[in-house]
Amino acid sequence: MRLYTRTGDKGDTSIIGGRVGKDDVRVEAYGTVDELNCVVGMAVTELDPAKFEDILSDLETIQHELFDCGGDLATINGKRGFKLQQESIDEMEAKIDAYIQEAPELERFILPGGSKGSAHIHLARTVARRAERLVVALIRTGEDVHPVTLKYLNRLSDYFFAIARVINFREGVKDVEYVRSANVFRGGKRKEDQQ
Repeated sequence: MRLYTRTGDKGDTSIIGGRVGKDDVRVEAYGTVDELNCVVGMAVTELDPAKFEDILSDLETIQHELFDCGGDLATINGKRGFKLQQESIDEMEAKIDAYIQEAPELERFILPGGSKGSAHIHLARTVARRAERLVVALIRTGEDVHPVTLKYLNRLSDYFFAIARVINFREGVKDVEYVRSANVFRGGKRKEDQQ
């Protein structure tokens, strides 16, 4: 099997349903989802299976879902149907709720970092947000995008925030509060989210 095809040597690429420029916002979006999958893979290498069996299982599922997400984004007008489904979001929300209960309550914004595993997850969180922004940009061009994709990426960054805190907690590392932050959280949630 040959890895190179030479079909993209002039700056365009095949997607499901056509060809577009490699700088097309659709390609930027699914390329960023691929980047996110790599960052998650890096985070996995930093987590001790004895302490994080549940989170590692979640992350493996997420890596498969990110492949689905990338494939859905690389599909014009649902030509082959979509793989990512609402159930993935529902399951993730349940996990977020459980992990929020495990970590200490939060009052202020925190700085990304602490343990290595948590730092990698915070990086994944920011790449997820960038992927989400690119999907919004794609939608605003008038392109058809599987509606579950945007919701999934939005929820995924929340999930990463929750587990980054749990990872630090299980490692015995305190989150570092942003010293210039006011008290913006009550009971682990942002004040405006509770009203």
